[in-house]
Amino acid sequence: MFWTVIVVLCLAAVLFAVWPIYKRSRRLTPLLAGIAVFTVALSAGLYNYVDDPGLPSGRSDGDELPDMDIVMAALEERLQNDPDDVNGWKMLGRSYMTMRQPGDAVAAYEKAMELEQGKVAQTQVDLALAILARDEARVIDGRSAALFESALASEPNNQPALFYSGTAAASRGDIELAASRWETLLGLNPPDNIRSILEQRIAEWRGQPVASADSSPLPADHPAIDKPAGAETTAAPPPADPDAVVTARVALSETALSSIKSDANVFLIARDPKQPSPPIAVSRVRVSELPSVISLGDAQSMVAGRALSGFEEFELLARVSLSGGPAAASGDWFGSMIVRPADANSVSLSIDQQVP
Repeated sequence: MFWTVIVVLCLAAVLFAVWPIYKRSRRLTPLLAGIAVFTVALSAGLYNYVDDPGLPSGRSDGDELPDMDIVMAALEERLQNDPDDVNGWKMLGRSYMTMRQPGDAVAAYEKAMELEQGKVAQTQVDLALAILARDEARVIDGRSAALFESALASEPNNQPALFYSGTAAASRGDIELAASRWETLLGLNPPDNIRSILEQRIAEWRGQPVASADSSPLPADHPAIDKPAGAETTAAPPPADPDAVVTARVALSETALSSIKSDANVFLIARDPKQPSPPIAVSRVRVSELPSVISLGDAQSMVAGRALSGFEEFELLARVSLSGGPAAASGDWFGSMIVRPADANSVSLSIDQQVP
């Protein structure tokens, strides 16, 4: 959880720094890449330098931070004595990034990734960022792009990998993939200020307007509203996500939308009809994001050893929670259906019923 918070904060810092420039240029310029990499490096470096878990806490007012050269020398000596210390190599990489020596950081992260046999997503992300800094890259491509993709293959919800792989996809013109990656990032509940930025960019890519949290109910022809069955505008099921067990297009009925006055949480829940609790897998978006294409897979499973892919049939439930929590309450709106992935793993789900 701690590292998740650190990652989110780094991502927030990057978006805050690069978005105004990116919005004007509409492409990843060298300046943008430099700002992004520097921001991540600075954030990680400050943490490593000031608040490393290995350093004693509670320094008195008279204590001084250790000299960086002394710290680096001690760390390098430690790794000479214990070259299999993977955490030490990663710490060395972060330190080199802080000192603006990305070439040395690349070497340190390469060693860490070798020891981990390329199985740790965050190390691949850190190596990719170091490569971008070393090469002063104009765009995210080549090995750095491959590393972000590899990180997502082993950890589909890695937030920096989702962000940078989405940016890379947008820069090469693959807007569909870029939007999909950032929609997944939205489902991981980033901070509200970051959420609004992601929503705006995704809406541009998708050609949809974005509703603000305090907006009034949308008009009947707004795309967030699910049209009646048989209407010409009824949306077909979305393209299936090959890495997901089920992909669902979730939308509100006109009646539901007219009754919902706030930007509430929307939970997409896969559960066993014979044993509804605990759910098998859960994802979360907001009412303002609907309609939304949401994928559920083993990465969203709630209980270890109870993977969604192990179920031949399950109930898919979408619920607008007016209370904010996942439990059903009176007044909540929902929609549900039985899904058999072997028959169809891409579905459309309308939220059109209300809890008494």
